[in-house]
Amino acid sequence: MQPTERREWVMQQLRDNEKVEIDVLSAELNVSPMTIRRDLDQLEEAGQVIRIHGGAVLPKPLITEIPFLTKETRRIAQKRIIAQKALTYVKKDQIIMLDSGTTTLELARLLRNRESITVITNDIKIAAELVDSPLKVIVTGGELQNDVGALFGPQTHHFLKDIHVDLFFLGAHAIDVNVGVTSPTFEKSLVKQLMIRTAENTLLVADSNKLGQKAFSKVCDLNELTGFITDDDITEETKHIVSEKIEII
Repeated sequence: MQPTERREWVMQQLRDNEKVEIDVLSAELNVSPMTIRRDLDQLEEAGQVIRIHGGAVLPKPLITEIPFLTKETRRIAQKRIIAQKALTYVKKDQIIMLDSGTTTLELARLLRNRESITVITNDIKIAAELVDSPLKVIVTGGELQNDVGALFGPQTHHFLKDIHVDLFFLGAHAIDVNVGVTSPTFEKSLVKQLMIRTAENTLLVADSNKLGQKAFSKVCDLNELTGFITDDDITEETKHIVSEKIEII
């Protein structure tokens, strides 16, 4: 089987099953796992698949989320308090990354008057907020998620694989003490995972309303992160359970 035929066969398996595994494809096609990895890498570069641990999935459209204009005003007081605390971790001359989201947007608003800081983000709302600031701002690039403002896709992946930052502020769709941080889609999880890998330290910034919830695709375990900045609207029992996995700030 020629490489182009092999990759088309892989794509047909994805259309039929939505997910493929490298070891299974290697055995069925009688080729090495490295050959399959190269095929999947090429398909990912072409935007046809999303690589996940041990295999690949189809790049399905991002599922509908709460539009930015709706969620921007939800629990705004808590988000601003979280952002104020997060700001104390940002030091001069650092390179920081801000995840897409309304809590990180509040942090960006507090950063507007700071200097000697580089901000990298996958959120066009955050980039627009900082357009008149003295900060150096870098946008990841990628396809725009309409009504949300987040960037995703192969261009985003390639950018994130080649950088390193001091501190990443991670937003969350859902947080569960056992499952960890989860996201609505494989695509959003992959972007967040790549962002975590770029950073020396990662702080989760999310209001307590996200606790006790689960979404479709896993981002990471809580103990993989440096700390969790949240508000005080949680019970002492919940705080105790969560703090066994991650430092609560």
